[in-house]
Amino acid sequence: MWSVLTRNPDFRRLFISQLVLFGGDWFVLIPLLTLLPKLTGSGLWGALALATDMALQALLLPYTGTVADRLDRRKIMLVANVVSITVVAALLLVRSAGTAWIAIVAVGLLAVAKAFYTPAAGAALPNTVPASDLAKANALSGSAWGTMLVVGASLGGLVSAAVGPYVCFAMTVGCLLISALLVWRIRAPLQAGVVAERAAPFTAIREALRYIGGHPRVAALVTVKSAIGFGNGGLVAFPLLALVYGIGETGTGLLFAARGLGALIGPLLLGWVLTRERWLLPALAVSMGLFSVCYLGIAATTVIWVALPLVVVAHMAGGANWMISNFALQTEVPDGLRGRVLAADMMIATLAIAVSQLVAGAFVDSVSPRVVIAVSGAVTGAYAIVWRLITLRLMRHAPAALP
Repeated sequence: MWSVLTRNPDFRRLFISQLVLFGGDWFVLIPLLTLLPKLTGSGLWGALALATDMALQALLLPYTGTVADRLDRRKIMLVANVVSITVVAALLLVRSAGTAWIAIVAVGLLAVAKAFYTPAAGAALPNTVPASDLAKANALSGSAWGTMLVVGASLGGLVSAAVGPYVCFAMTVGCLLISALLVWRIRAPLQAGVVAERAAPFTAIREALRYIGGHPRVAALVTVKSAIGFGNGGLVAFPLLALVYGIGETGTGLLFAARGLGALIGPLLLGWVLTRERWLLPALAVSMGLFSVCYLGIAATTVIWVALPLVVVAHMAGGANWMISNFALQTEVPDGLRGRVLAADMMIATLAIAVSQLVAGAFVDSVSPRVVIAVSGAVTGAYAIVWRLITLRLMRHAPAALP
């Protein structure tokens, strides 16, 4: 995989830019998730920050996926970086309960920027490497989010505990400047060609939905991330669970870093599945079931050093789930529709995350954080069973479409 980076300089720039962007994102969110409850006295504000991040991306992704197919993807990513720099700087103004709303607005605008950046980067990736390197490039790209969640979350928790959250916000501004510079240096065309037609966004979205509806395998792949998405409601309880363990900001950082470590390991450990088509759907089903079992285990344990390995394994399964479904979609969907289909895929997943986090946030101040985590794991398990039963039926009725 190292040779994929050395042979493909534009992919290397794109990959490192994603690393920096994802790391900066979590370097902001972890301190914010501990700052907001301290300023307001309620865990609901942290849930609102997480849910706002996910909900706005879900609402915008169908449109931004269309933009990724119509406009220059490199310019889209550059503008998204500039917007991110501005709104992260605004977090320096969040100093009291009365200014907590600024954090929600800033997180929302950051989500808008990511909603434009993500489908553009995902759709551009196959254009930065030859076909022979695509599987390895996807495994690396799939590990980027997890890698920088480990780094961003752990360092964010430690730095925030040592010198305060505002230092983290200022450092993130510098990280985002580096990300923008790397994107600016990409020279290869990031799409087969900018489409000349300017169809209305909703018309283009309907085209993507018709494509998904007409291809059962694609339909299965764009709904599979929702199982992990619904389970992510448990993340709302992580800061409160860290307080139960008595280690506050450091504990929050460790729990989210364990999540990132799992998301990093999953794509790298299970990358071999990408070359074995008949294993794709079974591997996705196993990943959902493993996530569910681990979250139920996290809810049952009272020792953080037992909870942390369970978080790692749960999100190792989640990272593999994300990587496998992304790869399958990238290889099967034509370039002209890829941005929109990937956007629809992410919309469904992020909407599931936002809904689960809002529901969890409504209960997080009134029930034990362990209950929130247990319910999240149970919902994922139930979804996994239903999804697998449906895909088995599709396999029986459409053997040519589903391996």
